[in-house]
Amino acid sequence: MTAPPLSPAPARPATPRHIRVENIPLGIVMMLGSVLLFSVMNVLVKLLSETYPVIEVTFFRNAMALIPVAVVISLQGGWISNLRTERPMGHVWRSVVGLTAMSLTFWSFNLLPLGDAVALNFSAPLFLTALSVPLLGEKVGIYRWSAVLVGFVGVLIMVQPSGEMLTHLGALVALGAAFCQSFAMVAIRQLSKTERANTIVFYFTAITTLILALVMPFVWVTPRSLTDFALLSATGVLGGGAQLFLTRAYSLAPAAVVAPFNYAALLWAVLFGWLLWNEMPTLHMVSGAAVVAVSGLYILHRETRRRLPPSPPAMGGGGD
Repeated sequence: MTAPPLSPAPARPATPRHIRVENIPLGIVMMLGSVLLFSVMNVLVKLLSETYPVIEVTFFRNAMALIPVAVVISLQGGWISNLRTERPMGHVWRSVVGLTAMSLTFWSFNLLPLGDAVALNFSAPLFLTALSVPLLGEKVGIYRWSAVLVGFVGVLIMVQPSGEMLTHLGALVALGAAFCQSFAMVAIRQLSKTERANTIVFYFTAITTLILALVMPFVWVTPRSLTDFALLSATGVLGGGAQLFLTRAYSLAPAAVVAPFNYAALLWAVLFGWLLWNEMPTLHMVSGAAVVAVSGLYILHRETRRRLPPSPPAMGGGGD
């Protein structure tokens, strides 16, 4: 699942041992690497879900992701510091909504052309901006609200409310995934106030693996070959690696610089969809996705400006 271009919550103040060192070119490379890994993972998920239950594919995605996550934790501070948490129930909630979003996203890959599903998934920042008011107490000004409204117009263009696609289960599933993903992003912002990034990633991966393991006896389909088992396992390794690349990208460069490159996922989705399934996006899907992308980038721009410390003397005022 490709994460939308969201500005992460402000990290805790850096100590002398953890001073952030910016490297914008490397940050961009890390973001592009993350997008590519997520995109290849999405292709495998779509291929495998044609044969295996989506829940089983999701289980492998999370269980095997523990491998790269465990390696990074071992190399960065060890297990004691990374597993220490002040908010265990916060991790449980984040895992439940994140798992719901991931499962719905993977299901949408099975129901829709890959490019369509990924495009609809990028409506998550619109939902997040709306939810940030009641759930995070953030102030959203007229400019961001306008961008949200324009973005939802783009969503309507994609799903064609007067046409066939709104009644298509795939469109509803993809939008449901984006809505749940926005709740997951809210949970991450809340956890980021006290928790390390590695801690959030580890507990999400471990808790979702445990939840899915309890369901596996009821849906399990034994992999037909070692190749299928390797491909199922690869979804987790790719997804875990992509998440770590994404985290590294945000640690090396400002969100406003690296986040827009996340939209390269749309290009990869369309390319893979065309090469593997002969799927070509329709004009209304391309135009709607463009509107959603522009509105999402504008929301990111306004949010980045809001998070920057004011430069004296402060000129003017008003909402963002």
